[in-house]
Formats: sequence, structure tokens, C-alpha cells
Amino acid sequence: MFLRTTLRRIQQTSSHLTTSRLIITRNMSTETQPAEKTKGLGFANKDGHYRRQVSQFRNAISSKPGAEFPPDKDRYHLYVSLACPWAHRVLITRKLKGLEDLITLNVVDWYMDEDGWKFNPEVPGCTPDTVNNAERIREIYFKVNPEYDGRFTVPLLFDKKQGKIVSNESAEIIRFLFTEMDSLIPEKYHVDYYPEKLRPEIDAVNEWIYNDINNGVYKSGFATTQEAYDQNVYQLFKSLDRVEKILGEHKYLVGDTLTEADIRLFTTIVRFDPVYVMHFKCNLGMIRHDYPNIHRWLRDLYWDIPAFKDTTNFEHIKKHYMISHLKQNPYQIVAAGPKENILPKDK
Repeated sequence: MFLRTTLRRIQQTSSHLTTSRLIITRNMSTETQPAEKTKGLGFANKDGHYRRQVSQFRNAISSKPGAEFPPDKDRYHLYVSLACPWAHRVLITRKLKGLEDLITLNVVDWYMDEDGWKFNPEVPGCTPDTVNNAERIREIYFKVNPEYDGRFTVPLLFDKKQGKIVSNESAEIIRFLFTEMDSLIPEKYHVDYYPEKLRPEIDAVNEWIYNDINNGVYKSGFATTQEAYDQNVYQLFKSLDRVEKILGEHKYLVGDTLTEADIRLFTTIVRFDPVYVMHFKCNLGMIRHDYPNIHRWLRDLYWDIPAFKDTTNFEHIKKHYMISHLKQNPYQIVAAGPKENILPKDK
């Protein structure tokens, strides 16, 4: 009996592995998946270090004459995950700039399997794909480029008029949304979060925060050797110490005005205590206990500016990381703590 059961499990596992190597192509048929396309949830390289892929769609909305993607009402569509910190940047910017009625939105399921993000409107907070009627984000990539060989990431900004992907690079999406849609929105939203006089300082801050903190939590959590983990986790906390010092002297990261730098850091810090401390082993300290200046800054943004709080979904965040990442959490148990995902301002 034990032998028959074991053989049956082996057969089921073999069948599953074969199925997972099938992809949906442009004409919705299936074919064997090339080796380079099987890395949906394969994170670390052979040396144990995680390296993020470069985004391949790098166009921009532009108000310049003759631009391929000019500002326009109800032309552009955004695909996001509420769990994803990179997509979260764009959601914050969309709300800060008053673009919610101009750029339509679909939200994928928080669960990401080996085939990537999927649409599941039965999950609270998620939607169907109302533009391309796709079941998965990957279908949109292949529809636009059947030879696409990268990861199927969000955010994804789509041009409904031309049926093209504008961009899948969050850093560039937020930057052109700061200014290029201003002709279509009320003047009160004409705020540039990347002002020209502060650009050198913002760029400098963004660079080390991205490398050491935004991406640093992933480089720590997805490391597969002790050397890779140690190298990245200690650098992560060294840079958190640096942020702590800056926010001890200023209200925001670059002087005393809200800028792009704050938006980019917020989406990592708001996930830090609920997820990264335990799930990614970033446990040399917690924001709420060890970084009072960062903690003040985090709560000020979350509780005082609706664009930050209203776009943060802790249920999606915690479930995504703890259920999707089987190597980090093979039993898919969602941690109960912390008792409060973010503390009130008076605590």
C-alpha cells in the first residue's frame, strides 16, 4: 500500500512539473516553455545572490509634439498588484496627482504562482481584466510581443488606443505621471514631486535607497548562501541607519517637502515590520522599535496623506509574500503578527 501510494505521488508530481512547463502563446495555444522562461519564481543566481531583471518596456507619456504616447483622457490603463511595492509607487502617484478618473485600473490576485500574476475577481480587492480580457498578466506581454522573454511584472501601463505597453518600469512611470498629464487635471494637482532644483539630491538618495533598501530586502530574502545573505542584510541596516539620521534632521528625505524619494521608500518601509523582518530574515531591527525617526515619517505619510493609506492593503501584502514564496515559507502559513500592521500616531 505504501509503495503504491508513493508511486502515485511521484506520478502526480511528474505530471505537475510537465504542466508547469506549458505557456499561453499569442493565439492561446500551448507549447513547451523555453528554459529561460521557466524562472517565474526562481530568484537567486548560482552564486546565491538575487539580481533583478531590467525592465524591457521603457516608453513614456509625453506632452511633446509628435509623441507616440501623448496625454489623453481614458486612453491609458494600469495593471497592478496591491501586494507589490513597485506597483504601489504608481498607485500612490496616481492618487496624489488626481489621475484616478483618467487612468483606469485593474488589480491582480495577491497569489502569484509559477505562471505569474493572474486575475481573480472573486478575491476581495481584485478585478477581472477589463481591457484585454486576459486571465494572466503574461498573456498581455505575449499579445504585445510574442517573443518576450522577461519576467511578467507589474506595474504595467497599457495604451488602450494602440494596444501597446507603454512601460513596465515603475521608476519611470511615476516620473512622467508627475508632470505629463497636468494639462488634463485641476491646478491643485499640478505638484511636481521631482522638482528641478532638487533633482540631483533626489537622484543621489534614490540610488542608494534602491540598491540597499528597496532591492536590499529582496537581496536578503532571496539569498541562497550565507555569504550573500550576510552581505546584503548588513548593508540594508547600515542604510536604514543612514535614513534614520536624515529623518532626524528633516521632515522628509530631501529637505522639508514631499518628493519622489519619499514615495519610493514608503512602499518598502510600510512592508518592513509586517513582512520583511520575518519572511525575508531582515531581523536586525524593527522600524517601530529601533528607528524612531523613520517610524514617525512612516506614520505621518500613512495617517496624514490619503494617497499613502488608501493604496496600502496589508491583507494582500502579507498573503502574497507568505503564500506565494514557497522556498521561503513552504507550508504557506501567514504569520499572525505584528499585532498592528502600522501603529497609530500617538503610540
